[in-house]
Amino acid sequence: TGDSSMVLQAHEEIIEMKDVFSVKLKRRRFVGQKKGGTLLGITIFKCLNKEENKLTDCAIHLNNLSEDHCHSWFRHLKEILNGFQNRPKSLKVFVNPSSHKREATHVYYEKVAPLFKLADIKTDVTVTEYEGHALLVLKECELQAFDGCLSLVCSSMEEFILNRLAFLFCNRVVCVGGDGSVSEVAHGLLLKAQIDAGKDTDYVPMPVRAPVPLGVIPAGTTNILAHTLYGIKHAVTAALHIIMGHIQPVDVCTFSTASKLLRFGFSAMFGFGARTLALAEKHRWMPSNQRKDFAFIKTLADLKPEECELSFLPLQIPQEESHENDRITLFYLGSKDQWHKIQGHFLNVSIMAIPCLCSMAPRGLAPNTRLNNGSMALIVVQNTSRTEFIKHLKRYTSIKNQFNFPFVETYTVQEVKVQPRLKSGLDAKENTYLNAASAEGNYPWNIDGDLMEEASEVHVRVHPQLINLYG
Repeated sequence: TGDSSMVLQAHEEIIEMKDVFSVKLKRRRFVGQKKGGTLLGITIFKCLNKEENKLTDCAIHLNNLSEDHCHSWFRHLKEILNGFQNRPKSLKVFVNPSSHKREATHVYYEKVAPLFKLADIKTDVTVTEYEGHALLVLKECELQAFDGCLSLVCSSMEEFILNRLAFLFCNRVVCVGGDGSVSEVAHGLLLKAQIDAGKDTDYVPMPVRAPVPLGVIPAGTTNILAHTLYGIKHAVTAALHIIMGHIQPVDVCTFSTASKLLRFGFSAMFGFGARTLALAEKHRWMPSNQRKDFAFIKTLADLKPEECELSFLPLQIPQEESHENDRITLFYLGSKDQWHKIQGHFLNVSIMAIPCLCSMAPRGLAPNTRLNNGSMALIVVQNTSRTEFIKHLKRYTSIKNQFNFPFVETYTVQEVKVQPRLKSGLDAKENTYLNAASAEGNYPWNIDGDLMEEASEVHVRVHPQLINLYG
């Protein structure tokens, strides 16, 4: 009473169920006690938005000693959580143990798996043993959009899985690794979708969509896809987007020759970007960062253009771009299905269906496209001096326009054909260190961080919203 009185004010917090991903009964237990214990109340776990696109989890404790009240609240809250349709209840997880500094396994089991367990998500984990392992498992898996345990008898032709029985929870798929690992799993999902639809996988002009969403946990050297989806390289943020069921439809490209489908992918580079990767792959014995730096510097020192012919089909619908708070609408005029051709010597050719954000390119490698607007960015860097080319590359690290050079041309397209002119004689010998112009006349391609070598013309098509990714 009087001047010594204290006023206690109750703190009120509003919790929206769309932000909640788990509810647990809270009990006091003795050391070593696994069941029972004194009921103290319930704990609600929610997803919290932090700065710079980061998500985190936090716990809110509600105290109540009544068994009936606690069980009633627990039951009703669980019913609400189970009503969110996009949230996964079971996941097939692929972990690439060879990703950057071999950290993928640690990232998954230390940071991601506990969150999946907290959210009552069942998981079946495959730690990939070699390149193409995830693709093999996906091709054999019955991918159907329901929860449960599916039995799978794998192909008897593969010795390492002979007579093994795999129980796969194929309601959703998650990949823990870098861009190459994610690209392999995405390719496997889409290839399996074509097989299930009875399509000829050698020629897929109109592919069907992937049957299940794909989650991406960044744990590689390059994590362009994760950066583009989440705006940040952060495993917990990625895991929470998956748990919360944040679905993002994404455009995908097909890369084909005249006779076969090479693969599905999101982005590709021909020329400098591909030659750098080819050289890095030849020095796998080096530590990851060291071999990438070496390959970059060596390829820059031996900078040479590729002679090729580019044919492209411009996009016919309006394309919007945000630039310095102004809205700019770009139109491609001309008759429908009118192909354009460019022939010459090019230092680099980028074909990207997504913006390709990363820490070194905050605006993205292809800032003029979006995740799902049905277009590709074609970025052509014509032959120029090494000094000017370096200026162009440096621009990616800033917010300035990296294309504002006379030797750089950009187009918004729906199809591209790249026809390299095969080298012979001295030119071929000069490039043997890259294995880029080998005896077979193969040229390197960098597709989502994976090396692909091809001698003939490559036809790239964009397919709108072909896969759902979490983000």
